[in-house]
Amino acid sequence: MSLILGIDTSSSSGSVALLKDGKLIGSQLYSIEKSHSSLLHVMIEQMMKNAGCLMNELSAVSVAEGPGSYTGLRIGVSAAKGLCLALDIPLIAINTLEAMAYQLHRRSADQVTYCPMLDARRMEVYSALYDQNFQNIKSTAPVILDDYAYEDILENQKVLFFGDGSNKAKEVINHKNAFFVDSIVPSAEEVALLAFDKFKSNAFENVISFEPFYLKEFRTASSFK
Repeated sequence: MSLILGIDTSSSSGSVALLKDGKLIGSQLYSIEKSHSSLLHVMIEQMMKNAGCLMNELSAVSVAEGPGSYTGLRIGVSAAKGLCLALDIPLIAINTLEAMAYQLHRRSADQVTYCPMLDARRMEVYSALYDQNFQNIKSTAPVILDDYAYEDILENQKVLFFGDGSNKAKEVINHKNAFFVDSIVPSAEEVALLAFDKFKSNAFENVISFEPFYLKEFRTASSFK
């Protein structure tokens, strides 16, 4: 039996999830701004209790590694590492944008490209691209939004833009193949689901040295043209 805890604190909305043998058996969401440090452990304990599971039954802890909120990522990763060290279990890291894209991919059979976006600053976002088979075709990178952003990919296929960064993208991207999906936020459910394959293949992080994927540096060349 495998029991994997998922943690996502990469945005103002935090969440935890519990996966047993590849199936979700519990989750908790909180959306109070700047509440990660005070609510995270409470949510984990409440979810474990509701699922009838004990902390020492966990097989691994998975966490959204970033990009995202600097403070949120630090809190989530610190909590995950602390649990792994205390319970002597492995740590699994999942890219935040990958988990967001998986939210749409696992619910849709459309032939589309997925473009998760997280707000960064001014007209900048953190972004990546995944095809209809959930293959990563553009790695996570900072993007400066302008009239030409994503123009090459939009000429050839339908692209779904989503995440809190897509609100800014909507202001500048005007193309017949551009579609915007509301209400998609980072979620621990997808973090845990994606972690299951990594758990089976022993794709673990070094608990001591692992650091969040902050992606703080911006390069003007990264516009996905």
